[in-house]
Amino acid sequence: MRPDLFQSPDYYLLDELLSDEHKMVRDAARAWVKKEVSPIIEEYAQRAEFPHQIVKGLGEIGGFGPYIPVEYGGAGLDQISYGLIMQEIERGDSGVRSTSSVQSSLVMYPIWKYGNEEQRMKYLPKLATGEFIGCFGLTEPDFGSNPGGMVTNFKDMGDHYLLNGAKMWISNAPFADIAVVWAKNEEGRIHGLIVERGMEGFSTPETHNKWSLRASATGELIFDNVKVPKENLLPNKSGLGAPLGCLDSARYGIAWGAIGAAMDCYDTALRYSKERIQFDKPIGATQLQQKKLAEMITEITKAQLLTWRLGVLRNEGKATTAQISMAKRNNVDMALTIARDARQMLGGMGITGEYSIMRHMMNLESVVTYEGTHDIHLLITGMDVTGFPAFK
Repeated sequence: MRPDLFQSPDYYLLDELLSDEHKMVRDAARAWVKKEVSPIIEEYAQRAEFPHQIVKGLGEIGGFGPYIPVEYGGAGLDQISYGLIMQEIERGDSGVRSTSSVQSSLVMYPIWKYGNEEQRMKYLPKLATGEFIGCFGLTEPDFGSNPGGMVTNFKDMGDHYLLNGAKMWISNAPFADIAVVWAKNEEGRIHGLIVERGMEGFSTPETHNKWSLRASATGELIFDNVKVPKENLLPNKSGLGAPLGCLDSARYGIAWGAIGAAMDCYDTALRYSKERIQFDKPIGATQLQQKKLAEMITEITKAQLLTWRLGVLRNEGKATTAQISMAKRNNVDMALTIARDARQMLGGMGITGEYSIMRHMMNLESVVTYEGTHDIHLLITGMDVTGFPAFK
């Protein structure tokens, strides 16, 4: 593994918009990624294995629920701090960021927002440290972009609920201690249930043969007459809006995280362009390569400004679902384009594990699809500006 020489681009001096706390949180995450993730991640991605030893460190840098209040084990940070942590973690690897953001936004967030005090105190402190790892069960084999069509269901059996169904493409599933599962009751209303590993009839088979997010563990959730205690129902919100509210938080984190992947590809390509000599001069001295680099830094800068403003709106409670969709779609598409251009700049070396670019490119092919595909987010924006839903 080449040494991690990453230098963060800040073409418009955005650091001047950040507080001292923001920069301290970001720099701590950046230093941890350089020390703990960069030296090992290529090997783990090649082996298609999640590096479990980093879980404790993720908790220590605020990678799990940094905006969760201190009384529940979180750091009580603001939304910009959360975004910056996601940016730095995804600069290391999208799969590691997936583990972090699923834990934060799709497990801790619904327990905090939709759970009761007993549930918060039971689960959140252990999730914040990484003692517990969680996953989020929404997507099903036949229902991805249309989650409201889910068939996973539960029945009231008097002293417990009986849960049946299946979820797939679930990050963290193979080793999760708990799952926040969305299922329909007998009236067809969607509710969240906390399912714990060890409950009879609950299994989490791992998904193999992935070409993307190879350092992230993905699996299914299978529920075969699982008896779920009634106290494990999230009581404070139901309906499809409940899981979609979690996805708002997660998509916001992705918008920041994708910038990290793009910055890493840009920084690698820029450094390579100054070192690689062809026709007696560095390739960075040629017009075509400068065009690529100039477009990369322009798009990164635009994404940084977009996402910083979204963070301010999130802090003020003003950010809309449609605004979050726009940032997620734009930034992931931007990162994919930069990864592809950077790969070309490195020629044959761009496909090797000696550099991070090809791994980022493969990972981003999942990121552009999960938690709302590129096309679905386009339609969310289209509906927002026209008032007409065009999903079917």
